[in-house]
Amino acid sequence: MKNLVLFIMVILIAAIPLIFLQDAEFGGADGQAEEAVKEVAPDYTPWIGNLWEAPSGEIESLLFSVQTAIGAIIIGYAIGFGRARKKYTK
Repeated sequence: MKNLVLFIMVILIAAIPLIFLQDAEFGGADGQAEEAVKEVAPDYTPWIGNLWEAPSGEIESLLFSVQTAIGAIIIGYAIGFGRARKKYTK
């Protein structure tokens, strides 16, 4: 029962902004930081550039998704390992 309530809360947290803020633009912190730097120091030039630029937005999204999946696997493994260790040490 507790898991069902948590699942519903997660769905609501994700869905409510999408329903009520339909015209909103959901941008990341990188864009906001770049705007803030341009506002504070308009003549600022970065001291280093990107090592590699993704050829398209789809490739960038793919790489971000792979990074997310790897992180989820690591976290899931750590949680599962901890639960198994606790279960079998009793």
